[in-house]
Order: sequence, then C-alpha cells, then structure tokens
Amino acid sequence: MWLGKVVGNVVAPTKDDTLVGWKLLVVQPLNLDGLNNISMQVAVDTVGAGNGETVLVASGSSARRVTKNDNSAVDAAIVGIVDSMEIEGVSKSQYWMQK
Repeated sequence: MWLGKVVGNVVAPTKDDTLVGWKLLVVQPLNLDGLNNISMQVAVDTVGAGNGETVLVASGSSARRVTKNDNSAVDAAIVGIVDSMEIEGVSKSQYWMQK
C-alpha cells in the first residue's frame, strides 16, 4: 500500500469490461515528506475520492481483491482517503493538505 495525491481523472469510453463502472483517477505517489517519488499512476476509485485529496492506494493482487474480481485489469485501487497522519509525533496532515 502507498500514499498518493489525486491529480486528475481518466475518461475512457472504450475499456476492458472489468473496468466498466469504475471511476479512474490519476494519482501522484508521495513519499513521507509529501513529495512525489515515482511517476503518476491510474487507479480505480473505490471510496469516492476527488481531486487534491491524499489517498491510500493498494496495488497488484490486493487491488484486484478490492474490486471483488481477481481476474480484473486493475493494478491499483484507491482504498482510503487520508484525513490526517502522524509520524513520531509530527503531524503531516497540514503539510500535505496545503500542497
């Protein structure tokens, strides 16, 4: 599982049948300093996330399990929206929410 920030959405009228009905969002992965550490990825939204929100993303077989279809084309799924986070007594929520 990794943390990311929703930076956009994908509209794909023609797609694999296993993706029909899922909202696709572009997510910029974050490291613990709130900065990107790898290129953007597309993830199915299972929790109603929106642009600018910090999210938890599951990948691989865990993402497919969230969609309840182990044979789906899903490789990343948004499984949570981050409200706040604390690491060793230092809150990261204000930093991330302002970025």
